[in-house]
Amino acid sequence: MSHILKTFPVVALEKVSDAYFRLAFEAPVLAKAVQPGQFIHIKVSEGWEPFFRRPFSVYRAQDGVVEILFEAVGRGSRLLTLKKKGDTLDILGPLGTPFTLPPAGVKKIVFIAGGVGVAPFMLFSDRIKAHKAEKLLLYGGRSRAHTFPMTAFKKNGFRVLTATDDGSVGVKGRVSDLFSAVAAAPSARIYTCGPRPMMGAVQAFARGHGLWGEASCEEVMACGLGACLGCSIPTAHGYRTVCHDGPVFDLNELVF
Repeated sequence: MSHILKTFPVVALEKVSDAYFRLAFEAPVLAKAVQPGQFIHIKVSEGWEPFFRRPFSVYRAQDGVVEILFEAVGRGSRLLTLKKKGDTLDILGPLGTPFTLPPAGVKKIVFIAGGVGVAPFMLFSDRIKAHKAEKLLLYGGRSRAHTFPMTAFKKNGFRVLTATDDGSVGVKGRVSDLFSAVAAAPSARIYTCGPRPMMGAVQAFARGHGLWGEASCEEVMACGLGACLGCSIPTAHGYRTVCHDGPVFDLNELVF
């Protein structure tokens, strides 16, 4: 797969909740190339600090515009919150292994996301909105600040269930408290992204019910191309790099 390295103009930046931002930039060639689950590497400043690019899942790609959803948790992501319409972004992508799209015979499609781990699922939901399966999004966040309406998911046919640690939105508890909504169905497919303990719980649930699944892993990625090995994680087949071998892996292969 060829990678695109180019600067693109910012077209919008908005705060979608107290914690999360959505940044959009015009990039027709990238919007056409990217697949659900892939990510991009952004040079967040024009100088040498921070030196390394920052990885972001592609949240949406339509009408020639690419969007990312992020939380301002470090220096790099905080710099992105200062971007204005007309500013340019130096982008490398699309990178990584995408999700496997569910075949026509699948009867239930379940997304399980924690926090900003919901980011790769918007593009995924756009691509499968015509799928006839029952579609379900289970989402967990720390508080109301870490949730947003999920209107676009609902428009794509997803039923959305939410859990928050403090009970300010949805069920009080963790996203694992919503697993009971996933009725036993051998043809169901589970896709997950979020904190490793959460994905470990998803793995245990999937194994216990004989369900197939994939997980998108989140790690610090310095090079984005599998060269520096800094994002290596343990799997059933040895250590693999999240940026090159992933970020999407067979759920059953991961070691939590």
